[in-house]
Amino acid sequence: MRVDLFEAAGPDPKAPRPLADRLRPQTLADVAGQEHLTGPDGALTRLLRSRSLGSLIFWGPPGTGKTTVARLLAGETDLAFDQISAIFTGVADLKKVFEQARSRRMQGRGTLLFVDEIHRFNRSQQDAFLPVVEDGTVTLVGATTENPSFELNAALLSRARVLTFRALDDEALEKLLARAEALEDKPLPLDGQARLALVRMADGDGRAILTLAEEVWRAAGEGEVFDTAGLSAVVQRRAPIYDKAQEGHYNLISALHKTVRGSDPDAALYYLARMLDAGEDPLFIARRVVRMAVEDIGLADPQALVVANAAKDAYDFLGTPEGELALANAVIYVATAPKSNAAYTAWKAAQALAKERGSVMPPKTILNAPTKLMKSEGYGEGYRYDHDEPDAFSGQDYWPEAIGRQSLYRPVERGFEREIGKRMEWWAKLRRERMR
Repeated sequence: MRVDLFEAAGPDPKAPRPLADRLRPQTLADVAGQEHLTGPDGALTRLLRSRSLGSLIFWGPPGTGKTTVARLLAGETDLAFDQISAIFTGVADLKKVFEQARSRRMQGRGTLLFVDEIHRFNRSQQDAFLPVVEDGTVTLVGATTENPSFELNAALLSRARVLTFRALDDEALEKLLARAEALEDKPLPLDGQARLALVRMADGDGRAILTLAEEVWRAAGEGEVFDTAGLSAVVQRRAPIYDKAQEGHYNLISALHKTVRGSDPDAALYYLARMLDAGEDPLFIARRVVRMAVEDIGLADPQALVVANAAKDAYDFLGTPEGELALANAVIYVATAPKSNAAYTAWKAAQALAKERGSVMPPKTILNAPTKLMKSEGYGEGYRYDHDEPDAFSGQDYWPEAIGRQSLYRPVERGFEREIGKRMEWWAKLRRERMR
């Protein structure tokens, strides 16, 4: 095998390195923001204490220390560290990696194989890991920003433990800034408000805040201190972590829907702003608000559907940013409207009953008889035209005999639906009287 002498020698210690790389933790205790994993009683600390690591899946946002922790685990367990990325690795590359791991194993040393972006492998590629994980050829540590339940094979998940990495909170990000200032031996040229703004820009990403800090140091002149406006001019605002095709998308729309259902207009507006700020399609949000109006409000306030539809049309007409206010109006309306899922649950029950009982014949009384044969068979016989009845109500039984009368829709005592409930009670009373 050809050996690249320059690569074997390693990087020149004097070569420039990003601040994030120079500040890479040397022990698990130095990892910021993951105390639930790396603290004295953390999950990883306990695993190391037991000397039994096993295969792991690290799940969490970018810049939370997944790669660093994998390297540290290899050092703590005296395993060879081998790193690949699913973006650049094919099946042929995997075979080479596995062969190298087998060779090390024959020489008495194990391999910790770190697979970055493991969710990028397709199902068959993920299956390739099963035998080498099963027989201990490698200790697999996979890193993913996506929910493993959706992105990884069940067979692979059953052989690995999932550990969740959390987005770094403000305290953890401040610790990183303090370490950076100690390493650079100079303070960040930011006033108090600008420093807070820098932390917010990082959006829980440790690598991002160190990269932003480097940009600030590069831009600052002698004795210059930036305020918030100056900071914004120096560094471009970082886009929020949000993938419209992946979990962030579903998390925020779920949060918006549940805050509307819980009648909290303030939280609902916050999540609406989060989604629009991250670049979500406003018409997708409008469609979901319409869904909230019919599912969670229903007939307790029929106007909610009108408002939600009008907001969709207004956004379609006005566009951004003016149309966003129409969406905000609709979100406030549906969040503060009386709630009822009676129509929703009645519809689900009707669907289930229709599927369960199949093609049951309706009563012949309510069937038309366009032919003599059908009339002779009793179609339409005994039908009572409700408009000719007292109170325009006949009280007939419209259910198939094989099923019998069912009660699917049960209105609640909220808003307009209270009136519907009273009307249904009146109908039920009339029906009982007229069927005696």
